[in-house]
Amino acid sequence: MEEKILTGKKNGMLVLLGVIVLYILSIVGFIYGGPMGKSDILCIVSLIVICLAWILFLGLKVLKPQEALVLTLFGKYIGTLKGDGFYFVNPFCVSVNPAAKTKLSQSGDVSSSGLNSMLTMGTQPASTGVEVGENKRISLKIMTLNNSRQKINDCLGNPVEIGIAVTWRIVDTAKAVFNVDNYKEFLSLQCDSALRNIVRNYPYDVAPNVDTTGDGMADEGSLRGSSEIVAARIRDEIQSRVDEAGIEIVEARITYLAYATEIAAIMLQRQQASAIIDARKMIVDGAVGMVEMALERLSEKNTVELDEERKAAMVSNLLVVLCGNHDAQPVVNSGSLY
Repeated sequence: MEEKILTGKKNGMLVLLGVIVLYILSIVGFIYGGPMGKSDILCIVSLIVICLAWILFLGLKVLKPQEALVLTLFGKYIGTLKGDGFYFVNPFCVSVNPAAKTKLSQSGDVSSSGLNSMLTMGTQPASTGVEVGENKRISLKIMTLNNSRQKINDCLGNPVEIGIAVTWRIVDTAKAVFNVDNYKEFLSLQCDSALRNIVRNYPYDVAPNVDTTGDGMADEGSLRGSSEIVAARIRDEIQSRVDEAGIEIVEARITYLAYATEIAAIMLQRQQASAIIDARKMIVDGAVGMVEMALERLSEKNTVELDEERKAAMVSNLLVVLCGNHDAQPVVNSGSLY
């Protein structure tokens, strides 16, 4: 299905004025031919025009900027109106938008009351069939879809909760209307599927011997540290799935990322233990360097001569002082060194 843009239809105002004049003339002709008894034929013709001229009003269409209208005539696609203006088309044309009544958690679909309740409850409303009016116009603006958070196992099997925001717009109205049953629900489902397909290739944090790119080489990719790369892959994955629906994915961003509640506490303990080990390692490295420097300075200036046993005792004492969690309690020896 290829999109056909209807041009030369911006004559709605002319038709509107013409129908108004036609009604005025028909009323005058009916009065002149009927009650005044001048012409029965004129009276009948005027009455027929008065009864049928309103049909022309059905062909008047008003579009605002970044709106489109897909038209069919007796089931056949005849074209799309794009751009702001006052149009007149065949009065028997029917506007088609299968997603007109679909309400998603996205810009343009969430009412202010619904948004306030969503923020209050801290949840995202799911895709529903709630009616939002009989407006068949298709928005060509950039929309933001914020699907509900998903629980997905990463490549190590750890359950992760993740949410994304996808900005998108319609670039081909014919494909959006006729190639899929409901382009909004189709996009929402494809976003969930693409997110699950990409996230399962990454660990939450950097892990050894993990290949996230599929080239057979271990790398340092992770959901937390490579969010830009992950978002780009999610965008490309969604785009490949929605091309047939005439939708362009502008951007995809990770909006929420955390371990699932059932393992969050355990993973926090793991991160704390890893941080403590790293800190201890740094402290020990620094303490060993300071002890080495102290022994070298004492040897260079011949401040005191120590045998191997006394050096070992000095090293032990210095490491205890430098690596301890509490302030040292020194013991002063006032007697002989030996």
